[in-house]
Amino acid sequence: MRLVIALGGNALLQRGEPLDAATQRRNVASAVVQGIAPLANAHELVITHGNGPQVGLLALQASAYRDVPPYPLDLLGAESEGMIGYLIELALAGALPQRDVAALLTLVEVDPADPAFAAPSKPIGPVYPEGEARRLAEKHAWSLVPDGEGWRRAVASPLPRRIRELNPIRTLLQSGAIVICGGGGGIPVAANPTGLVGIEAVIDKDRVAALLAEELAADFLLILTDVPGVWPRWPARNEPVIDRATPKVLESRRFEAGSMGPKVEAACRFVSRTGRRAGIGRIEDAARILAGQTGTAILPD
Repeated sequence: MRLVIALGGNALLQRGEPLDAATQRRNVASAVVQGIAPLANAHELVITHGNGPQVGLLALQASAYRDVPPYPLDLLGAESEGMIGYLIELALAGALPQRDVAALLTLVEVDPADPAFAAPSKPIGPVYPEGEARRLAEKHAWSLVPDGEGWRRAVASPLPRRIRELNPIRTLLQSGAIVICGGGGGIPVAANPTGLVGIEAVIDKDRVAALLAEELAADFLLILTDVPGVWPRWPARNEPVIDRATPKVLESRRFEAGSMGPKVEAACRFVSRTGRRAGIGRIEDAARILAGQTGTAILPD
């Protein structure tokens, strides 16, 4: 089967962990060994990943250097996609030394008139206590969104319209390579009369994963995170997870915009538009989610 695998930001950083390189290397290696490598011998793999903590950290680092204007989010997205793709590629090379692996910087077109630009909702960077978050928001003119017991910076998250590198991705898959692409939702760009221009936004990686899976005619969309599946009254965790559901059932429920909401939306979109299957669950359960033995399975209506 052809699988599109979307690794959540927890593949690199657990909540509360330091944003250092050693922690990210260790967590990526664990995600690859536990979740991805066991699938590689039997399936074609396309891997995408989040970048929220990393792109937020890069933005903070850029703003601290006052001799130049802060870098825009499209450049920071390219930096984070390259960095995380490199870490995943390193881990795959160690776990699967006989396989070719390619990490691509991926341009994703968005609509500059997307309503998302008027209502920033995508959380990036670290989680702050409320007082510090309010101080930073006033200083940097940030929008904020709640995240657990704290707050995070929020930026625009427009819908992905077109993945520019689809043909190279198909060529690499046909050669037998594992492809890492669309990381962090890809680099947001828009078309203009002279070509392409970068856009100040961070695209949701789950939405890009759904579009990627649809365009590549994937057999399964596997969304991997740090929870065992989708709870019926998200985020309450006092009930068993939903073991299987259709898009119609899930779309009748409400899920947090900054956490499970985009994952459920992406899975439902892929299943509704293709008639194929999707699954949501823990990274270490990837093979069992694919087999329908755990996690939340999203099945055609």
